[in-house]
Amino acid sequence: MAIEQETGKFRCPWCLGFEDYVKYHDEEWGVPVFDDQKQFEFLVLESAQAGLSWSTILKKREGYRKAFAEFDYRVVADLPDGYVQELLLDSGIIRNEMKIRAAINNAKRFMEIQASHGSFKNYIWDFVGGKPIQNQLKSMSEVPATSPISDRLAKDMKSRGFKFLGSTILYAHMQATGLVNDHLVDCFRYQEVRALGK
Repeated sequence: MAIEQETGKFRCPWCLGFEDYVKYHDEEWGVPVFDDQKQFEFLVLESAQAGLSWSTILKKREGYRKAFAEFDYRVVADLPDGYVQELLLDSGIIRNEMKIRAAINNAKRFMEIQASHGSFKNYIWDFVGGKPIQNQLKSMSEVPATSPISDRLAKDMKSRGFKFLGSTILYAHMQATGLVNDHLVDCFRYQEVRALGK
């Protein structure tokens, strides 16, 4: 069940930690993303989140924006090895060498998908038939960690050489980028996000 705050709005309870989390929930989470650069941004951030909380990643989002050229996948794909060593000293991001190298690798794979499908958007939205899945969840206990679609997506992306993007991470990506609407039905954003998917 969504929780009412002093504003009189009911929100999904996971976002009630700090102000930026609420802002992210209210303005971004679940909004359908059809822009490739924004899709890449969320892939980098979701991959970095593996084993950590999303709130930790949100606090470092600006650091990632600076470190990864505003999430320009063309620039990220060409980052030299020496820059990886610099990033390992950058406290603005998660200093995990495998995750940093995964972001660079994934930028290259991302561009390969663009080349074969016209855009990454075409590729990923095809998994949901081009329209957001509208779940009708009443409590946090009903929110899945994965789905058959995220399983298929993870398997396909792994076969294409993507790293640090398993089914759980990709389901979170689907939630964040609006391929699925997982706002609880009594959250004020549920109907707003639903309307965006029509």
